[in-house]
Amino acid sequence: MRVLIVEDFGILARTIATGLRREGMAVDVVGDGADALERLAVNRYDVVVLDRDLPGVHGDDVCRRIVTDHPASRVLMLTAAGTVADRVGGLDLGADDYLPKPFDFAELVARIRALARRPTTSLPPVLTRGDLTLDPAHRVATRAGRRLDLSPKEFAVLECLLAAGGRPVSAEDLLEKVWDEAADPFTTAVKTTVRRLRTKLGDPPVVHTVREAGYRVP
Repeated sequence: MRVLIVEDFGILARTIATGLRREGMAVDVVGDGADALERLAVNRYDVVVLDRDLPGVHGDDVCRRIVTDHPASRVLMLTAAGTVADRVGGLDLGADDYLPKPFDFAELVARIRALARRPTTSLPPVLTRGDLTLDPAHRVATRAGRRLDLSPKEFAVLECLLAAGGRPVSAEDLLEKVWDEAADPFTTAVKTTVRRLRTKLGDPPVVHTVREAGYRVP
């Protein structure tokens, strides 16, 4: 899952980013609305965590642009104003969810995961392929009833492959969805992670290489 944090309070933005990365998410951070729109123009984000009170381009305007130009991206709006009128106003703009500050980090994570599961792709809450099962909400993957000890990146790669429903996923798409913008496009991170994932999944092989197309779980 790839997340964009748009928050002008640097300490809070970095704290959220660090925590979400520990949860296995790829996270990019910007501090104002103009930079957010620039990132959205070149990257695909599953969820945008958007501070409403931004300098420059206001969060309301960013939200409207996301709804119009990037409908596949879900918007979780943050604000220090927590009245019912504020929440209704944010949702009327097209935000998918609204969280007043201060908030509990565990709740933020839960809301982001819930938004990412909302049906643009109509994914089931638990992904299953053969004897392989992955529960994104509880961060649990099993094969033939055996729980798999996966790193956050391994889990995220497997989630992307299962969500593709048997279609191949390119290394470029995996790099974009599982790693953030700091990742070197020429890195071997995808190949290395897939190799470790295959080892942990065991035999018979589950993740197959599709020549010139990427990887798939048939």
